[in-house]
Amino acid sequence: MSEDDGSDIEEVKDASVEESDMFKRILKQRKKIQSMRQKHNQLLMLHNADINKVASPYLQLNSNILNAFVLSLEDKDVLLEEQVPAHCIPIRADVREFDWEQLGSTIKFDCIMMDPPWQLACANPTRGVAIGYSQLMDQDIKNMGIKHIQDHGFLFIWVINAKYSFAFDLFKEWGYEFVDEVSWIKRTVNRRLAKSHGYYLQHAKETCLVGVKKRKIDGVEQEIEFNKEVKLSDIIFSERRGQSQKPEEIYKLIEQLVPNGKYCEVFARKNNLHDYWVSIGNEL
Repeated sequence: MSEDDGSDIEEVKDASVEESDMFKRILKQRKKIQSMRQKHNQLLMLHNADINKVASPYLQLNSNILNAFVLSLEDKDVLLEEQVPAHCIPIRADVREFDWEQLGSTIKFDCIMMDPPWQLACANPTRGVAIGYSQLMDQDIKNMGIKHIQDHGFLFIWVINAKYSFAFDLFKEWGYEFVDEVSWIKRTVNRRLAKSHGYYLQHAKETCLVGVKKRKIDGVEQEIEFNKEVKLSDIIFSERRGQSQKPEEIYKLIEQLVPNGKYCEVFARKNNLHDYWVSIGNEL
């Protein structure tokens, strides 16, 4: 056998290996797509879920609303399968154009949390720290139809120092009473203060303001229903996370405060998705 014949055989073997690897990759991709489709179908069928098993009343959402709002697998920018918890309903939307009234006609939330992309006051408000998201004008935030998706309940707003006054204006505009605040003290993996950006002082904490909206019956305000048995702290002490990623403890706090409630996060991001939450944001 000549050297040329041996070379031809080696080339055939190499081609065979490449084809085999390609076939394996295609099978793997098909399985992934099939799994994503199954998860999508699961989301669309959540309204039929056994409430005793999933322990979250909001899953009784109308299927038409789910079909209208939930992310479509046909979307090229769909979230990766592993990023979407099984019982989370992610809605990609620009809050300035979102149909709040349509969502509110199907569900009213017990708790709403938001971390607005506040418009900063000057060109270099954080002394060189990059902001990795688009900012929104105050009026655009105020124009959101929060009134359509909550008749009564809790509203949690993460706020920066420059927007405290405006956040209180939002509570008043939307019909809420400011009642409390939660402070997230950030730490490093070594349990030291995780100092971050700041103009005059470097910040090592974030603040979440808490408001309540009470319903009236025959003109009389009714007390908000919440879990009075659990003793929840207004301090969260946990590790600093990615930019705009809030601590897991805030979700647990809200879920303990109002067990088996209907939860919504506005301005949600990919790294903030949680089971039994409707997550709305244009970065999903």
